Amino acid sequence: MQLTHEENQFQPRQFPVTLVCDHIYFQQNIGSLFRIGEAFGIEKIIFSGKDIPLNPRKINKTSRSTHLHVVHSVFEDNKALVTHLQEQQYEIISLEIASNSKALKEVQLPVNKKIALIIGSEINGISEELLSISNQIVHINMFGQNSSMNVVQAAGIALYEITSKLI
Repeated sequence: MQLTHEENQFQPRQFPVTLVCDHIYFQQNIGSLFRIGEAFGIEKIIFSGKDIPLNPRKINKTSRSTHLHVVHSVFEDNKALVTHLQEQQYEIISLEIASNSKALKEVQLPVNKKIALIIGSEINGISEELLSISNQIVHINMFGQNSSMNVVQAAGIALYEITSKLI
């Protein structure tokens, strides 16, 4: 028998994880990122870029109102974002296939340190500016011919791996 939302046995938790969205503009993805972030108990979402479409009416369909419960902010340029991440002393983990990336399952999480998980734009991935400040760059091993997946799917896989290591 399927359980209702009220009947599930999951214990609410919050993890010291901030999801950083580097120039993500598709409203369906933005709504879904709120939903997946809320499901994994992250602290907040940071959006980087100008004119991020955070219109509640348009993202509500995919967010299922989770945008009302997840703290979020916007940095219009990456320079200010870089300063913020460094000043707050995050462990910066970028999710990107790169020449120096390692498999996501090998990610090392420091004790008692906030984590910033950076995910990249639907078109260009993570900017070099943000990759250059990353403490770790990780990728999801894939076994088909395609070398990428939707940013929300990738974020879900990464948040599952990270939060599983924090429990």
